Amino acid sequence: GTQNSEQFKRKRKLMKKVREIEKLEAKLDTKVSLLKEEREKIEMKATILKKISDMENQTDESTNISSKEILPHIPRMEKVTLKSLYESSDDRLSLASEYLQLARKYSTKLRTVVFHTRRMLKELLNQYQLMEECISSKSIDDIQTIINKMYKYQRDPSSFQFDKEKQKKDLEALERKKIEEGKRKAYEARMIRKAKREGKTDREYYLRQGAKVPTMEEVQDLKRLSKEEQMKLWMLNDHSQHCLAHHLHAGGCKRDRACAFLHSDAHGKNTFEETDEVAG
Repeated sequence: GTQNSEQFKRKRKLMKKVREIEKLEAKLDTKVSLLKEEREKIEMKATILKKISDMENQTDESTNISSKEILPHIPRMEKVTLKSLYESSDDRLSLASEYLQLARKYSTKLRTVVFHTRRMLKELLNQYQLMEECISSKSIDDIQTIINKMYKYQRDPSSFQFDKEKQKKDLEALERKKIEEGKRKAYEARMIRKAKREGKTDREYYLRQGAKVPTMEEVQDLKRLSKEEQMKLWMLNDHSQHCLAHHLHAGGCKRDRACAFLHSDAHGKNTFEETDEVAG
């Protein structure tokens, strides 16, 4: 009864210490220097695991029931959403680090990892001007390095230097995005009206023609071809709604805002839409 309950509480506290130590070990994997107290915690891991093992091997003398039966290894499972996990976490960086550990253990697409990391750390990534760096990460280790930077900035706020030039570029990119969204809405309205005039039952028929956003790899391959070949492949690959000059000309499209075509950025491996529920 009471003895088993107390034993269960002690075991939970020990398991919590093990999880904290594993987070510190993950930092070591990324070659981050630890404080003396943190290194001492890691050295205690073997002792703590021994205590947990001893507790599990103990037998309740009064009932002769093994504590393994009292404290089962497999807890009751229940479904939870990422949003509920996010809202229940006091430390978003620790939550993200724990997620990366799971992503390493259970093979996960990098694009998915970037997507969820960005969702969990959106405010901090913007605060420390690391959003674009996160989205362009090439590996889980890259993302962990970014998280470690934010740990450092939180511990020592003076180590973060706000980059005004970077802020300016980010604001310009945001403004371009708003313009593109406005142009897109106007284009969609025109195409829907056209389909309606022609009596098509599928009002979005024209919206699907040439709407595919080119990838960075495609753009690089096209730059090696002649103008005639570029246009032919551009149409063949279903990009006719997008401005070819915006992607292939050194100075971009000269018509800029007056251009009737879309000036969307080419997609990379980690690109996802804001409205995506899951990036997989």
